[in-house]
Formats: sequence, structure tokens, C-alpha cells
Amino acid sequence: METFKIKAYNKISKVAADTLGNGYEISDSAEQPVGAIVRSAKLHDEQFPESLLAIARAGAGVNNIPIERLTDMGVAVFNTPSANANAVKELVILGLLISSRKVVPAIEWAKELKGRGDEVGALVEKGKGAFVGPEIRGKTLGVIGLGAIGVLVANAAHHLGMTVVGYDPFISLQNAWNLSHHIKRAENISEIYEKCDYISLHIPLNKDTKDTINKDVISKMRDGVRILNFARDGLVNSQDMIEALGSGKVSSYVVDFPTDEMINVPGVVCIPHLGASTPESEDNCAVMAAHELADYIENGNITNSVNLPAVSMPRSAQMRVTVIHKNISGMLSAITSAVASDNTNIENLVNKSRGEYAYTILDINKTDAKSVEKRLYELEGIIRVRII
Repeated sequence: METFKIKAYNKISKVAADTLGNGYEISDSAEQPVGAIVRSAKLHDEQFPESLLAIARAGAGVNNIPIERLTDMGVAVFNTPSANANAVKELVILGLLISSRKVVPAIEWAKELKGRGDEVGALVEKGKGAFVGPEIRGKTLGVIGLGAIGVLVANAAHHLGMTVVGYDPFISLQNAWNLSHHIKRAENISEIYEKCDYISLHIPLNKDTKDTINKDVISKMRDGVRILNFARDGLVNSQDMIEALGSGKVSSYVVDFPTDEMINVPGVVCIPHLGASTPESEDNCAVMAAHELADYIENGNITNSVNLPAVSMPRSAQMRVTVIHKNISGMLSAITSAVASDNTNIENLVNKSRGEYAYTILDINKTDAKSVEKRLYELEGIIRVRII
């Protein structure tokens, strides 16, 4: 029986190996692996072997993975977009509370009372007024990005008595179904800036979203707004945020991605990237990543890929051919013609595209498809062919 080698770039929950089961071997020193699992390790300078078929990120963000280079190699890149959603949601709700109630500085102040003996009670009563903060009930929360985490945050905040306004022009059908009907929909992002007492970010970081929160948009916000960032550091311009905190325009900034310039800034609560740091979340991510890798390696099916389309088809023949190719005119016709020219009958096929790339699965009744593989590689635009 063939053993599939999986390289672990980080320490991965044991449940990943248990999920993959017999026939798989996970190791941080795997040579010529067919798959890989990564959490936070930065792979942009990594040299990947030709044997690599897929990488699964045990988490949602993929900024640490060279997606374009891997796509050109014909490597599928997966993430686990909802596996850690509840863990992050819970921390965001905590962030809402500590952005208002000044609990963090209050705890630090209380530590200073150590050694004051019987005076402590009186000192507490005298000093607690410095840490007064508003309740969140009745206030308005703006959620920018209604993915798996954003939807959970919006729904939970509603149940805590907040008015919630959500903005996401690209919301998926599944997330739209999961969103409470009580959540108000913003027609444009400016509504969030102008109407909300609290703003929570849940969008990916890319060239279009970098510095989403900057001095120009902060100027549109309500005075004393509280901002939460449990998505990515680069979404907020640090210098503009520091200036806004200094002027009082922003009352509090809670961020799960500390940077040197943000640490010890009054009004900033830096949490050391704890969003998904729960044993449940780590297990969920590992299990989902393992399932994605196994289904792709064994069947060529794609679920939760960030660089290739979602494609899945039940097996219906002796052999399966999968093709990663450029999304160019006439490509599918060329693929089927190449297979037919080998006197091979196609029992079933599926083809989908995503941007510049496309993916085709063909089930064929044949015991040896080497000649089919050779014909396909002769076509222009073919990136990778697999016989499964």
C-alpha cells in the first residue's frame, strides 16, 4: 500500500494524523511530500519539491504562503475558513467588553495595591472611578466583513443587546443564510463609519484592503469610536490610529496583532494573537485541513481552496484524470479531444474556473492512462495532470 508523506511546517494537532489514518505519514522532515500542513510558518522563501500536490493552511489567513508561485507549479492551496470561527468570535466579544469597561488598565492598577493591607478596600473605592466605561447594550456595532467569523460576531452582538450593522458586498449565500435577520445591511462602508459606536474588522489583508482604517475614514467616524481588529494588522494604519487615540477621536483600539509602535500606547489593548488559540480551534483546523488534503490527494476533489475553483465529483470509472490549466478559450474542448484521440471514453467530467485558472476532472474507463497524460501535456495552457 502506498504511503503518502505529509510535511508539517508547524506543530500540528495529533488529530490530523488520526484523521488521515493509515496510508499517511506526517513529519516535519518529510522528504518528497505530496502534501503539507502549515499554521504560521512563513513559506515565501521555501523551495518546494515537484512531488508536492497540495498545502493546507490550518487557519483562515494565507499571507504566509506564496500562492501565485504554488499555483504556477500546479499546487492546490487550501485553508480552513470556519474551523476557528467560534474561537475568534469569543475573543472579539471579549474585545468589545474590554474596549468599553477599561478592565485591562484597572487590573494593572489593582496590582499596584499589593502590600497596602487594610487600606486596599478604601483605595479601591476611591480609585475605581478612573475606570468607568459604558455598557455595550444599546450601542451600535459595525461589522466590516461578513464571513464565517463576522457573521458569528454580528449575531452574538445582537443577542447582547447591540444594534448591529453589517457591510460585505461579497457575502456568500451560506453566510447570508446564517446571518440573523436582525442585522442591518449597510449599502456602503461609509454608513459603518458614520453610524457606529464600535467597529469590528473581519476582512482579508491584500493590496486593496491595506490601511482600510486611516485618518480619512477615521475623520468620518463618531467621536469616541472604539475599533477592534482581530483580522490582520495591516488593515489599520498604525500612525493614524495613534494620532486618533491621542486626540480622543478614537477611545479604544483592541488589536490581536501587536507591533512595537502600538505597545504601551494609551487606549490600545494589544492581545498576542490569541484569536484561534484554543484546543478546540486547533483540533478543528487540523481535522478540516486533513480532510481537504486527503480528498484532493486520493480523489482530486477541491474544497476550500484559495487558488483553484471548488470542484467535486463522485467516482464513476476505473481511473480519474485531473487537470489544472489556464482558463483560456477552447481549453475544455482541447482536453476532451486529446483524451478522445487516445481512443479513450470519458464516462463523466466536471470543469470549473477561478480567475486565470481552471480545473477539470475526467473519469475514464482505462487501466493505463500514461498515453492520455502525455497527450494532455502537449496542449498549451496545461499546468499539471494527475492520474488517480
